[in-house]
Amino acid sequence: MPLPLLLFDCDGTLVDSEPLLADEMATALTGVGLPFQRQDYMGEFRGARFRTIVAELQARFGEVDPQRLESAERTMRDNLAKRLTRELKTLPGVVDTLETLRRFPSAVVSNGPESKIQAALKATQLATYFGKRFFSGYTANCWKPEPCLHLHAASIMGFSARDCIAIDDALVGVRAALKAGMTVIHLNRFPDSETTPDGAISIESMTQLTSVVRRLITGRESAAIAPHFSDTGLTETRYGLIT
Repeated sequence: MPLPLLLFDCDGTLVDSEPLLADEMATALTGVGLPFQRQDYMGEFRGARFRTIVAELQARFGEVDPQRLESAERTMRDNLAKRLTRELKTLPGVVDTLETLRRFPSAVVSNGPESKIQAALKATQLATYFGKRFFSGYTANCWKPEPCLHLHAASIMGFSARDCIAIDDALVGVRAALKAGMTVIHLNRFPDSETTPDGAISIESMTQLTSVVRRLITGRESAAIAPHFSDTGLTETRYGLIT
């Protein structure tokens, strides 16, 4: 039976870029008169598209001149790109996990621009595992939490949604993959403040991913459970994954 396609989010799942992004976003948005702090991104807006965040802030605090916003976004992305090159690291367990799962077909699915995904993979040497197999919301013109980015990636890679496992730390990505009809693993790095949506499997570290994927494959191959792993109704309790 063919192996499933593993679709990884990038920021906060593979690489620890979110604190850097939160810093630069706070500087850029506050500079144009939209009050925003680092913790706002990490709490309320983690994983969301930049312009979605801007739209919400403008609804709360008032409109900002579009040219000022465009200039601020350009500066923010330039500064972030420099910091990614100098400071970016993978999250704990990522490299060992990718090495263990190397025989699986895989790709990166991110709300960020292609240039940002490439910069992150290159800076952390994760391009070794993914090459050019990454899919950007800006290229597909569709962003999480809508399901079409995941479906676009699956289609290009030659897989149906039911034969994909999506791994994401942000709720917007988890919900997008669930809507797409995929098996979803939520890397819940903040279990004290974040609840895994129904239908997704919760882990707290990438070091747990390999065992979860193996159990999903075992379930997929067992006719006593179901012919397709996405139909098995897997839960954290059933697989002893509550941590």
